[in-house]
Amino acid sequence: MIHAYDKMYLEKARTALGRMMDFAVQDLGYDGDDFMKLFLGSGIAIRFGTGDVSLIAGRSGVELAYEVLEQSGIAYERISPNYASDRSPEYWAGWALAYFQWESGMGFSEILRQVSFSEILELYAPYHEMDIRHFAETMRERYRQSVPETRLKALRQRASLSQGQLAELSGIPKRTIQQYEQRQKNINKAQAAYLVSLSDVLCCEVRELMEPYGEER
Repeated sequence: MIHAYDKMYLEKARTALGRMMDFAVQDLGYDGDDFMKLFLGSGIAIRFGTGDVSLIAGRSGVELAYEVLEQSGIAYERISPNYASDRSPEYWAGWALAYFQWESGMGFSEILRQVSFSEILELYAPYHEMDIRHFAETMRERYRQSVPETRLKALRQRASLSQGQLAELSGIPKRTIQQYEQRQKNINKAQAAYLVSLSDVLCCEVRELMEPYGEER
């Protein structure tokens, strides 16, 4: 999996996003889902998720929250943030989400389209006391359940092609296409020539064919 930024910035990213959500909810009084929508719509989420290090290393979570408001065109007055001795559930949810975004390589919008911030918050107990990898596995399973169709199938259907037509145009056996669509084979491990041929026929980038969590086959 290709990550947006080097692992050395990961803890900074998790701290920044966790503190942003803690401050937005606990101090500014926003609903978590509502502020996350502002985060997504502001353009900050794309920069954050694609490795803009200035957002990770150059700002605190509080400053990040204010920039989201500014980029969203929302007037605000700066207030003195409260620093609780214990991390709030909102802090944990933002902290855990930042890890999953980095680990999965997906964008925040794609993740949150399938699993909302409030649903992540519901995982606080017991996952905040567990290794973060347990949270990530639960998120992967939820993602699979909410997106049962593979990207290949969605792109094929968008192109109004049957499996047989795609096989004929791409030169890839129909059975192989079926196996990719049914996750019996992992398209992420497909031959480069297959991926290029499919992307040419389906008029998409190779990365659009890749599954965030393909079956390990």
